[in-house]
Amino acid sequence: MSYCRQEGKDRIIFVTKEDHETPSNAELVADDPNDPYEEQGLILPNGDINWNCPCLGGMASGPCGSQFKEAFSCFHYSKEEVKGSECIDHFRNMQECMQRYPELYPQENDKDESAAPSDSAALTSESHSTAVTSAVSSDSTSPTDGQTTS
Repeated sequence: MSYCRQEGKDRIIFVTKEDHETPSNAELVADDPNDPYEEQGLILPNGDINWNCPCLGGMASGPCGSQFKEAFSCFHYSKEEVKGSECIDHFRNMQECMQRYPELYPQENDKDESAAPSDSAALTSESHSTAVTSAVSSDSTSPTDGQTTS
């Protein structure tokens, strides 16, 4: 005798040998985008950020979760030509928060501390945007003394 019972989100089906001998009449149901147990990835079907995505490594929670969410949201929804260039302050706030919790957010470049200034918050918006602009424009080549522009 076959039967089915529901336990929470799971459905348990017991079948007989005879049930296995007949072809299945199961119908596949499209994934429910609102199913909280379904993995959605980083971006939900409606375009929102999935803060529960394991790909974020728990960054959206913890002592700097709100700063991370602000910075990541700003970057994700950025419409600027240099994506995220308007988000400098949000990323700076996130970095400052992370520096207050080095045991939770270890710095990869701790061993290179002598090569870089220890207070990266000293980087101003103006100098950062200049650095971003320089990095973007460094891909294009400008003429040298022996070359002419066309």
